[in-house]
This record gives sequence, C-alpha cells and structure tokens, in this order.
Amino acid sequence: MTLSRVLTRAAIGVEAPLVTIEAHISNGLPALTLVGLPETTVKEARERVRSAIINSGFSFPAKRITINLAPADLPKEGGRYDLPMAVAILVASEQLPAEKLGQYEFVAELGLDGTLCAVQGAIPAAMAAIGAGRQLVVSEENQQDVGLIQLGGTLIAKHLLEICAFLHNQAELPRARSPQEQPEKDADDLSDIIGQEQGRRALEISAAGGHNLLLIGPPGTGKTMLATRLPGIMPPLSDTEALECAAIASLANSITPHRQWRKRPFRSPHHSASLYALIGGGALPRPGEISLAHNGVLFLDELPEFDRRVLDALREPLESGEIAISRARAKVTYPARFQLIAAMNPSPTGHYQGQHNRTSPQQVLRYLSKLSGPFLDRFDLSIEVPLLPSGTLSKGAEAGEHSASVAARVIKARALQMARAGKINAHMNNADIKLWCVVSDKDAEWLESVLNQLGLSVRAWQRILKVARTIADLAGDERILRVHLQEAVGYRSIDRLLIHLHRSLE
Repeated sequence: MTLSRVLTRAAIGVEAPLVTIEAHISNGLPALTLVGLPETTVKEARERVRSAIINSGFSFPAKRITINLAPADLPKEGGRYDLPMAVAILVASEQLPAEKLGQYEFVAELGLDGTLCAVQGAIPAAMAAIGAGRQLVVSEENQQDVGLIQLGGTLIAKHLLEICAFLHNQAELPRARSPQEQPEKDADDLSDIIGQEQGRRALEISAAGGHNLLLIGPPGTGKTMLATRLPGIMPPLSDTEALECAAIASLANSITPHRQWRKRPFRSPHHSASLYALIGGGALPRPGEISLAHNGVLFLDELPEFDRRVLDALREPLESGEIAISRARAKVTYPARFQLIAAMNPSPTGHYQGQHNRTSPQQVLRYLSKLSGPFLDRFDLSIEVPLLPSGTLSKGAEAGEHSASVAARVIKARALQMARAGKINAHMNNADIKLWCVVSDKDAEWLESVLNQLGLSVRAWQRILKVARTIADLAGDERILRVHLQEAVGYRSIDRLLIHLHRSLE
C-alpha cells in the first residue's frame, strides 16, 4: 500500500475541524514534501517525524513521500500533526496495518526519540472526536485535561511504539482518567474586610445577578480586596460551564485547565495590557483575557489608566457575550460572557475634593473623561468605597459575614432567576425585562424623573430595573417595589460624581 489516510484535528479557536493526513510514497529521489497550507512549525515536522520513526526501530522510506493536509484552505500550525504524519508514513510503507485507522484520530507532537508530547487545544479536539463517533489518541501529558470530559473515550499513549503495538492488536491503550479534585486552598473571605458595609452589599447584589460593578474610592480603602472576594461568593461552575472554561484555557499558554476545574475564572490584567492581550488576536487568533474570564470575573484595577481604545473594545462583548476576531487567514469567535469588576480613584491624586486633593474640578473631569460615556453605561452598579471613619481601627471593628453565608443567599437568588427566566438577571433581554421587571405606574414615573435628573440613557433605565429585580430576589419578593428601585438608584455613584463636577464648573 503506497497511500494512506489518517484523521486528526486542527485548532481554530474553540473549534477543532477535521483534518485528513494523506501520505503517498512513490519512486524518485528521497524527499518529504508537505502540502495543504502548512505553517513553519508544521514544515519542521519533517525532521521530527523522520527521527522519531528511525529511533522507534522502523525504517524511513528512501523514496519520494508526499503528505497532504486536507482541506488545503485551512491554516495549520503547531506540532499537533507530527503523530498522524508518522502513522500515515508507516501505514503507507506497509509497516503498520490500516484496518483500525477509521475508528481513531491522532493528535500529538513527537520528540526525536518517538515520545509523545502535549499540544494545546486537546479538549476541543477530544470533544469533536467524540461527537463524530471516534476516539482520540493523545499524549499522556494531556491526560488530565481530556480526562475532564465526562463522556470519556479518549486514549492515552506515551510513545509511538505503544500506538504501533495497538494498531497491530498486540496491546491496548488506556483510557483517559478523570483527574482527582484537588482540595481548595483557603480562599479570601469577606470577613477579612473591615467596615465597607455598602461595598459588601453591592458585591452580594453583583454576584447574585451577575451585574457589572464599578468601585470608586481613595487608595487603600479596600476596593481590590472587595473585588478579589467576589469569586468566593459566586456559585460553582456547572458541568457545561466548567468544560467551556477548560476548553478555552487549553488553548492558552501556561494554563492547566484541570487545576482550575469548577473554579470561577478570575483574570486581572495590568493596565498596560494591549488591545490584543485583552480581546485576543494573532495571525491565528488566540483567546484574550475576556475569553479566559468566560463564566467568571474580569477585574480591571486603576481603570482610567487603561487605554481608552482598549476599554471601548469591551463594549460589544459585554452585550453579546462573545468576541469575533477577523484576520486575513481566519475568523474566530470566542465566548466572552464575563462579569466586569473595575476599580478607580476619583481624581488624579487619588482623593476627593478636600485637604488631600490639590487638583481643580477641570483636572478631575479631564481625568474621568478618559472613560467614555457608553463604556460607563455598561456598569449596572457603581459605588463609593470611602475611607473608614475615625476610630474604626483603634476600637476594633466587628468581623463581618463570612463568604459562605453570603454565597448561600446568592445561590438561592440565582435559583429563583433560573427557574423564572432560565438565565440570570444581568443576561435578560428587552423582552425579559418587560415580562419580569414590571413596576407600578407611580414607580415608573418616579424612576423616569430620577433618570432625567441624572441625565441617564435608556440603557441605564434597563440596568436599574435589572438590579432592582436582583434586590427583590435577594429579599424573596415577587414584585419590584419602590424600596428596591431606590436602592438600585443609590448604586449610581459615578453619575452623581460627574453631575457634581459639571455643576462646580458652571
């Protein structure tokens, strides 16, 4: 047999399209030619595959070898095609039988001695293979990642010789085992925070409804501490959510998905992060911070220090829950349903107007103008995190509620939301708001007058109703009452701050 076909999977975003490796051996000068849009890393497989075959005790054909990676218009990069190319050459040279090839797919990089090495994107490849009714063969280094897939069916190998023995029916390959859940380390607890009752309350509402939250205050008041406590009061990931997060994490460098299983992602990029680092990019686009924070939290500290173009790029993903990245070679769509938490100082000096602040209202307004109005509209809640009252530290403030107590109320509120609309309140669309966020005529008139005074948009109206719906859920009320609307309007600190600055300039 001089022609063979072996199945594998490419990595294009979170998708893993099928790739067929065709190997043809013919008479002619010894050469190995790769066709089918291979990148440099794929072309370098010539030497890796040749050395792995020879060092595994097989003979490398001294003939003309042509390897086609079909479909030809699909970009291919990385060392994931090493193993299927080696198997295709061995089958085409009649050193391996071809009977079982149609039942399996192969994805792994080869060492020069024939050892199988890990590749990125093993989880999407395994899920696609299972969906096609076949089994994927991967390196042992990928075992803990693909073991997260409850359906099983993925086979594990350490060396090329093990796969050869398996195709010869001389040995069996073990199935991937689910990794043992590692005990969680002591997480940051809400009780560590001194004072800041309004901040705790806003954090609970944010967790219960999945609302975006902006924290405003001087340095050292606990804004970052509040933000880092949010994942501890959020419900654990469901099986579907956890697998989505693991699939995205498997595409990123230096991230081990199985170590973050069931944990809500918490990403905190530095304010010097570029546009592509945040939303993703590259010739073949890789996931950015917003995709790695999918089903979790994206925390942006020192918000005005971020480039305005970077922040405005978050506006569409915050609404749609996904990011489409278009490049000349590929268009990739990554999920990006994250909860945005941001922290900022109220002025360039970090303090409000007073003895600690030597800046004029014009300078403060210029500082806050780094954030566009449409971007600020995406925050459901914005609160002030003030300095602690005098004597709080010396007298010893009482410890607040533990995260476990707050998490129990959050889980209960989310259960109400899922039973009512099948989604959390932050994800409700216009039709859902009309159906589930009904208020009385008097309350609607009152809310409209407040919005006119604050100069808020229709989007702010909808977001206030969503927050009020979450406050009602936490209180166990079926209808949204005036007290819920009043509390929701109270979480619009950034609007009141901007109005105060504009009036001071008049």
